[in-house]
Amino acid sequence: MTDAPQYAEFGFTDAEWGLLVGLPQAVLTAASVATHDSARKTRAETAAGLDRISDGRISASPLVTTITAAVLEQTGDPDRGEELPAIEPADPVGYAQDVLDRAAQAAALLANTTAAVDAETYKHWLVEIAESVVGAATTGGVLGLGGDVVTEDERTFRDELAKALAG
Repeated sequence: MTDAPQYAEFGFTDAEWGLLVGLPQAVLTAASVATHDSARKTRAETAAGLDRISDGRISASPLVTTITAAVLEQTGDPDRGEELPAIEPADPVGYAQDVLDRAAQAAALLANTTAAVDAETYKHWLVEIAESVVGAATTGGVLGLGGDVVTEDERTFRDELAKALAG
């Protein structure tokens, strides 16, 4: 048995692992703040995103299951009733761009470091997280009636994320 960190088994450095583990929560946050919502809707989006993150535990990809365990250790496990604190960046547009830049870095890293199936599974998982968040609550409408399920800003973030991950 060795004392090497688990991420070393996948061929990543500490900084690279931090990038991969930090992105799921960052994607959740960026997708949630793409359109300003009420606190109730933001909680619904956060819960949906955290549920999608935790779904990574049952992934066929050992990389995704290991990253999921690391993310949930840091953020909390929704199956245990733990809630991720809502993060509200001061500059949502700048934050979203930073997340997109990090997503592109992760895609390049994965292309050079891991099996294609693991890379694609991870990237698809990130897009699923964004999709889950942006579809979790309607925006607009009156007294809960009407409104958009996915706003143009949310759609743009999700689509730009997919592009950044495609390389």
